[in-house]
Amino acid sequence: MKARQLGKTNMFINPVGLGCMGFSHAYGLPEDKDTAIETIRKAYELGYNFFDTAECYTGTNADGSISYNEELVGIALKDVRDKVIIATKFGVEHKGDHLELDSSPERIRKSIEGSLKKLQTDYIDLYYQHRIDPNVEPEVVAGVMKELIDEGKIKAWGISEANEEYLRRAHAVCPVTAIQNRYSMMATWHEDLFDTCKELGITYVAFSPMANGLLSGKFTPKSSFGEGDFRNNMPQYQEEGYRKAEKLLNLLNELSQKKNCTMAQLSLAWMLCKEDFIVPIPGSRKIERLQENFHACDVVLSVDEINEIDGLLDTIDFDVFGGH
Repeated sequence: MKARQLGKTNMFINPVGLGCMGFSHAYGLPEDKDTAIETIRKAYELGYNFFDTAECYTGTNADGSISYNEELVGIALKDVRDKVIIATKFGVEHKGDHLELDSSPERIRKSIEGSLKKLQTDYIDLYYQHRIDPNVEPEVVAGVMKELIDEGKIKAWGISEANEEYLRRAHAVCPVTAIQNRYSMMATWHEDLFDTCKELGITYVAFSPMANGLLSGKFTPKSSFGEGDFRNNMPQYQEEGYRKAEKLLNLLNELSQKKNCTMAQLSLAWMLCKEDFIVPIPGSRKIERLQENFHACDVVLSVDEINEIDGLLDTIDFDVFGGH
């Protein structure tokens, strides 16, 4: 397993990282605290060394208490802190049915202190602006990131849901190490950023690399996700959206049998084999799924196999959460 360089830094990560959001946010009730911590720690023991969280990944437990994702990650990895790369994010607060964006210097300063405390660390390896704030210029955000790097509070920074103009303007002030955008076979609209990533030496961290689980082949519109699970309302899990994806799912099933791997592994291998600067961060609460996902990098797809998949993708207009 060949490690991938994180941007132009001296940090190297294994090809598949762990998205920790689902332990406390967006997938129904938060996972039991002790179980979540144990699972994150088990992921480290399986070989994961890149863990992704965020300030706003919170959920309400059955007893009304708040589950803070950063706290779970911090506890699980505290005694192996120097052996892992932790990424977290600032600038977003969930307000019912909408996001409140605030990337003002004052808010960033408050957020970094809160994240350091919850993660039980004195530095963050990769600090993302979670969403672009239309009220704050990229040069201002990048300037604060430069200060935080100089102060030793972060090692590098990145932008989630980046576009090229914003990325270039920010990068000119303080080099950007990574972007984190949605990317999967069903969500390819950010591929136009690949050339920019190559030019600037930026890692593309892919979130929702399996289209929120659909590409694993384990879920259908008849699947029950439970109360509070965002997938209940995602278009790919409605009858029409699923019907549009069936041709792709059938091809993935066929190819996975041929490659002696799972559909989930094939979905991740597709992007890992396309570009060496892509790092997917699938998430799961199940240890067997974590192990399966981690070993997707053992699956090698030929150029012809990638082209076969891409050729089919060009013919389908998917219904998928997080579109253009």
